[in-house]
Amino acid sequence: MYPHERSLVKKLGDKPFALVGVNSDDDLEALKKVLETEQITWRSFRNNQEGGQVVSKDWNIQGWPTVFLIDHKGVIRQKYIGAPEEEKLDTAIEKLLEAAEKDAKPAK
Repeated sequence: MYPHERSLVKKLGDKPFALVGVNSDDDLEALKKVLETEQITWRSFRNNQEGGQVVSKDWNIQGWPTVFLIDHKGVIRQKYIGAPEEEKLDTAIEKLLEAAEKDAKPAK
């Protein structure tokens, strides 16, 4: 999904949009290489956090990738298990962006 994620980050850079990743890599040196090679510029958390917290457990992740679309109010609007079709994902994101931008406009 990295190429599509890169294109979303670039295309939506001026929109109320954020991409956040969670990686399951245990080898930090290998992870650093992947981040550089794949040009991952967005925030990416490690699944196994210090102190024993496990993101995949907290979010009930059953497999990788799992994609959550969270609206501007913090509500999970969609969960995809496995890589979603790019066109469907883009359409869903656009709808959430329209709602966020509409809510951001001052009332007349």
